[in-house]
Amino acid sequence: MTNDLKLRVGIIGAGWIAEKAAITLNGLTTCECYAIASRSQEKADAFAAKWHVPKAYGSYAQLIADPDVDLIYVGTPHSHHYDVTRDALMAGKPCLVEKAFMANYRQAKEIIDLARKRKVFLAEAIWTRYQPAVTIVRQLISSGRIGTPRLLTATLGYSMGEKPRIMRPDLCGGALLDLGVYAINFVRMFFPADIIDIRSACVKSQTGMDLTNAITMLLSDGMLCNLQSSAACVGDNIGVIAGTDGNLIIDNINNPQKITVNTHDREFVEDIHVPQQITGYEYEFLACRQALIDGLLEPKEMPLDETLNIMLLMDGLRQKWDVHYPMD
Repeated sequence: MTNDLKLRVGIIGAGWIAEKAAITLNGLTTCECYAIASRSQEKADAFAAKWHVPKAYGSYAQLIADPDVDLIYVGTPHSHHYDVTRDALMAGKPCLVEKAFMANYRQAKEIIDLARKRKVFLAEAIWTRYQPAVTIVRQLISSGRIGTPRLLTATLGYSMGEKPRIMRPDLCGGALLDLGVYAINFVRMFFPADIIDIRSACVKSQTGMDLTNAITMLLSDGMLCNLQSSAACVGDNIGVIAGTDGNLIIDNINNPQKITVNTHDREFVEDIHVPQQITGYEYEFLACRQALIDGLLEPKEMPLDETLNIMLLMDGLRQKWDVHYPMD
């Protein structure tokens, strides 16, 4: 791929997250929402008409076989990522797979091993990893604005009712893979030191899925991280990185728009706003396009080994909580 070409994206799955991807791609000049695939032609046609998508397919296999698709965005529930991603990689198609990447570490390892063996581009679409706020926060920390970081807190909560994707084990339900993954990434993208101790607890649904969880991590660099995620209540969704000389308050760990810098005694210094965005998803598509232009097999913003680390961590948490999926 060259700098003068549009990235033609084929979306697999026609739910709300696919709509968000289509809105994003329609707002970009260097990427195009080129094709949509659903399990029914009727649904694919309706999606294509609504979002002005040139190609509509009534099966995933048809989209995968389209030679003009440069990148496949897998927007199905995470319980259904494995098979379609495997099929796409076997066909030599670069893939951007929505979070959570797979149902578990075993699936993730198999898919990543396959991509590496076949030398096909693969990335996890954990959108916060690609956003400008990451660079801003990293620069604030490295410049010493808050001294030495010692404590991180992060919460993400939405009152999601009885949604099947939260309640059903066969859809990899629970808060962890849907919401807690953001809190874990909030730690890892700023403080990648080894975890030397981890404690946790969760409240489960009648179907055995984690609805609310709390995780405490002690890192080898002395950082203590307290994380909460819930699909049962409305959280403040704030992240705080506290240092010896001040703190950073990130207004929304799920889609940061503002970073507040405070100094001693919580004295306000400044608010830093991120650039205006389409949806926030644009950065992952742009990163994939640049990686393909550069001939890379994974994006630097979210290395595949990091995806594996987080999947393994989430497997361990679920095991402690006795939360299981059929594909485990």
